[in-house]
Amino acid sequence: MSFCEVMSWTMIFLSLVVALVGLVGNGTVLWFLGFQMRRNAFSVYILNLAGADFLFICLQIGYCFHIILDIDSIPTEIYMFYHVVLNLPYFCGLSILSAISIERCLSVMWPIWYHCQRPRHTSAVICSLLWVLSLVWSLLEGKECGFLYYTSGLSWCKTFDLITTAWLIVLLVVLLGSSLALVITIFWGLHKIPVTRLYVAIVFTVLVFLLFGLPYGIYWFLLVWIEKFHYVSPCNMYLVTVFLSCVNSSANPIIYFLVGSIRHHRFQCKTLKLFLQRAMQDTPEEEECGEMGSSGRSREIKP
Repeated sequence: MSFCEVMSWTMIFLSLVVALVGLVGNGTVLWFLGFQMRRNAFSVYILNLAGADFLFICLQIGYCFHIILDIDSIPTEIYMFYHVVLNLPYFCGLSILSAISIERCLSVMWPIWYHCQRPRHTSAVICSLLWVLSLVWSLLEGKECGFLYYTSGLSWCKTFDLITTAWLIVLLVVLLGSSLALVITIFWGLHKIPVTRLYVAIVFTVLVFLLFGLPYGIYWFLLVWIEKFHYVSPCNMYLVTVFLSCVNSSANPIIYFLVGSIRHHRFQCKTLKLFLQRAMQDTPEEEECGEMGSSGRSREIKP
């Protein structure tokens, strides 16, 4: 067995293990935020981001099992449709992450406007629009590029690829720009702004995407613009990007629970909800500790 084959199988099994862990983690986040917790503006975004990651991981698990079991009976049309559906959660997840970063930046730079003028259901409306836009665009690109069914003319395929690439670049620039503006405002702004758990969770989520989620989009960008890149790339770089994307989608729940568990020494199953709830709170550490202390004193005074 050659080195490339060993590397490919290693990436497949590692992707499967990481994806299964991520499936449980994102499923837990979906359960708590969807049915067990009261949602706020940012938890709605986190809920939809977890949904996009959950769908992305499910598709990657199916892809890994398809390779491991060596299933050749699947029609080509279904296999191509898989790639179309796979673009949906990836684009939607990146769009939601950019929306989170922008809204967090607005809440820090213009807090009075954000808390007083912001429409109540903005998060839900934006997430719905992003899901619909990602779905429609994935289907249109799949239709024009022959992924859904064979078409004789693919004249619009390159145009759709160009627009898709531009979309990814714009989202990436927005994500980096808003994150940088947020960091500058917090640490070098005129007014001292406390760093909250929510801010830490968002920053780490963005960093994880840049390190592990972005290579998947870059790989497809190279496939579009560099002729025969798939054949000259060392070994099977696509499987490497699959593994990295699985790490990205699986890491977000771990980030939330770790950020929520700061200064909390008990790691029990029943505290997972508390960890997630604390990670979604946009309150300074001092206020949070003060509230916990006052609640504890009230329980001691109560007969």
